[in-house]
Amino acid sequence: MAPKKNLMTKKVSLLLGLQWGDEGKGKIVDVLTQKHDIIARFQGGPNAGHTLVFNGQKHVLHTIPSGIFHKNAINIVGNGVVIDPVIFKKELDNLSKYAIDFSDKLRISRKAHLILPTHRLLDAASETAKGKAKIGSTLKGIGPTYMDKTGRNGLRIGDLEHKDWKDKYQKLTQKHLKMLSHFEIQIDFDLKELEDEFYEGIKAIKQIPFVDGVSYIHNEISKGKSILAEGAQGSLLDIDFGTYPFVTSSTTTAAGACTGLGIAPNQIGEVYGIMKAYTTRVGSGPFPTELFDEDGATMAKTGNEFGATTGRPRRCGWLDLVALKYAVQLNGVTQLAMMKSDVLSGFNTIKACTSYTYQGKETTDFPYSIEKEDVTPNYTEFNGWQKDITSIKSGDEIPANLKDYIRFIENYVGVPIRILSVGPDREQTILL
Repeated sequence: MAPKKNLMTKKVSLLLGLQWGDEGKGKIVDVLTQKHDIIARFQGGPNAGHTLVFNGQKHVLHTIPSGIFHKNAINIVGNGVVIDPVIFKKELDNLSKYAIDFSDKLRISRKAHLILPTHRLLDAASETAKGKAKIGSTLKGIGPTYMDKTGRNGLRIGDLEHKDWKDKYQKLTQKHLKMLSHFEIQIDFDLKELEDEFYEGIKAIKQIPFVDGVSYIHNEISKGKSILAEGAQGSLLDIDFGTYPFVTSSTTTAAGACTGLGIAPNQIGEVYGIMKAYTTRVGSGPFPTELFDEDGATMAKTGNEFGATTGRPRRCGWLDLVALKYAVQLNGVTQLAMMKSDVLSGFNTIKACTSYTYQGKETTDFPYSIEKEDVTPNYTEFNGWQKDITSIKSGDEIPANLKDYIRFIENYVGVPIRILSVGPDREQTILL
């Protein structure tokens, strides 16, 4: 007799960015947490900066999932994440005033990898050596840590439960020091000072319960618990499908939730894709719709476009629908959240890139290279909305021209916009 089909309801929702990061994922995770029992971060490291604003206060998280402020949710740092103990401890310290019981509300997968002090040194040395060809690394040691992971040399959270973990640490550190000695440009550092901070961070991490992520998550699913998988960075920074080599070192797309948490693809239900009403990018790399005029400067100023992790100014440009549709298809997005629509209030004319001229031909496909010499963006223009929308509370109050803009985007990418952000606070969020 054939086994009965598994009729279990899909219990995992997925939330990820569809551009070059900084889309506003933290805010939407915060908004959606009330509908979920578990928030699970699945990739990236402290190069992420998820900003939450509520009760007049701004909070920036780097590694800890964005549901940590909600009493009803358990927060998991998944195996696909790389953790810097120093930064993790600072996050815990910053959150200590909110009386959060981390031993109850936070979990770390034993299979998550640790960022060592020498990983950060290697990151800095490598980026410095590239000169003008640098990729715009956040210098958090993310790339070298993932290199050790794929090279099967990494130190993992679970190793901290074994007596010989410091031997593993020293062996890997010595390897890194030899690598550093081969760079033509040497960087100054005090390893003892860095290690003192590192060991203090390890003590803090050991206060958080470690879990076998796959067993933990699947046991919770079997109990009927709902999970929201939280991504970092953005789809166009994916190591495989992003604008390589100007990408991050992990899988930022939907596939990363499966490998970064141990979730089977058939367990994923809703896929929330987060986008801005325009486009931004931090660091180096191609950006077809980037603006160098007054419109770009206005976007940056009004949108307070500075990196939450690095403080670097973000490059701004019109919405790139070719890239957005590519990301929607890549991730199987089922609904969109459009962020910072309020930033475009006051523009007389708004533009969106609806095709590229690539190698002399017009295309709506995302090509292999979007460098300036290869791609020219072609725009469709829209009438702007002059109304300040930061105080509107329902879809009925949305200006007609903004509604037209929303409908055009939905028709172009084939996915509905269900969430509209009209300001940074969690209350400035409209469900459509």
